Amino acid sequence: MTPAPLPNLSVRQLRAFALLADTASFTRAAEACHLSQPAFSALVRSLEEALGARLFDRDTRSVRLTAEGRLFEPAARQLLDDFGTAVGSLADHVGRRKGRVHMAALPSLAAGWLPPVFADFRARWPGIALELSDELSDGCLDLVRSGRADFALASSPGSGQGELHAVELCADGFHLVCPKDHPLATLPRLTLRTLAPYPFVHLTRNSSVRQALEAALHPVQLHTVLEVGQLSTVAGMVEAGLGISLLPALTLFHFRKDTLAVRPVVSKRLLRRIYLVRRQGESLSVAAQALYDLVAERMRTGAPGGADA
Repeated sequence: MTPAPLPNLSVRQLRAFALLADTASFTRAAEACHLSQPAFSALVRSLEEALGARLFDRDTRSVRLTAEGRLFEPAARQLLDDFGTAVGSLADHVGRRKGRVHMAALPSLAAGWLPPVFADFRARWPGIALELSDELSDGCLDLVRSGRADFALASSPGSGQGELHAVELCADGFHLVCPKDHPLATLPRLTLRTLAPYPFVHLTRNSSVRQALEAALHPVQLHTVLEVGQLSTVAGMVEAGLGISLLPALTLFHFRKDTLAVRPVVSKRLLRRIYLVRRQGESLSVAAQALYDLVAERMRTGAPGGADA
């Protein structure tokens, strides 16, 4: 059996019904709606016609809900409450008073460059909840691709049938990190050929830093003495004299120690590119767009922790 079609009701009709039920007066209810009494009466009548039921008994002295009106009243008020809640919630999200953003970022950026950006965002829009996944580049892209993260800062633009949209924000130059008493610490000019003979402490091969380094050096093989997973571990091993390392500028906050020297390396090939990646053809929420724009602005202006970090 086909159900009867639902009547086409408006919020104006429901508000008129609730006001008339509250005031029991066409005159007062019309004034509250900023309508003339004939226009208000026509609005109530159109509601009754749409529902196919008389909702009010009227005479010259009183207005009362009918049995059908009393039956309809709780649902009508609930509909008005739900509509008000929905509109208010949307207004809060549009006004950036509420919302949630999930961002993915390379660990080196999440630990050093990103915290001041997040702090600024929270100061501007404290009602928006922030979620951060610090992952290697492939993990960041997977989170965006699957919809679990709104966008990511990654070292690759991603690939595959146009599912991702990437914007290059910067090209992160590399620096030598070595003990202050190391022979390389005082050389006037450093090149990859100069560094190649020395023992190296590397990040693991699946890191964006290592991938950029190997791409620039190919086919030259470095003298690797250790591979580790964390930048702080690299810093400790270099400080202990086990080897030197090459790291992008945006990671250098780990290496600002009195015992270490940090020197730029001359190489047009040795760059780690940073991309802001989101899903292709899909709008971000107002909250996510606000963080996306702030990250892009800060990365492009080089603050905080830009190329001279």
